[in-house]
Amino acid sequence: MINVNDIKNGMTIMIDGQIYQVVEFLHVKPGKGSAFMKTKLKNLRTGSTLEKTFNTNVKFEKANILKQNVQYLYNTGDTYFFMNMDTYEQLELSAEQVGDNKNYLIENLEVYVILFEGELLGIDLPDKIEFTVVETEPAVRGNTTNSAMKDAIVDTGLVVKVPLFINQGEKILVTTVDGKYSSRA
Repeated sequence: MINVNDIKNGMTIMIDGQIYQVVEFLHVKPGKGSAFMKTKLKNLRTGSTLEKTFNTNVKFEKANILKQNVQYLYNTGDTYFFMNMDTYEQLELSAEQVGDNKNYLIENLEVYVILFEGELLGIDLPDKIEFTVVETEPAVRGNTTNSAMKDAIVDTGLVVKVPLFINQGEKILVTTVDGKYSSRA
């Protein structure tokens, strides 16, 4: 059991039979009354986020999550194929299990599969992924306002806002947390 005061970002806990990952937490000690903990939790089964406030005397059960290193191979329709990097077994994940992460999957990308007691919960992506810009408008001469951005389509079909100097065929880094342009690769 884990006391609410001992939680940290990234920790996985069980609440009412659901598995949550702590995204953010804030210990609040008001002038009057007792202290409490404000948290932002991500449900690992549904992907939804939840903001919840707890008293400081609450205890949680720790959820032991197993992560396996896999490599993305290919997809056919709504089925995504991965290979376990240790055993070379192939795993099949449905479109629901992959979720919005499908926009970041490029061939041979190494990701982690998240498992809880044999149940496949989904995948965990690297922080940044390198993409090739397949389509973007050329920069307009004279359009030099501060932080001017334009749309670019990368090789997975994901649309990313990029600076005006990025051209078609260039390689860029995109953060997987928010889907934003990070830098040139």
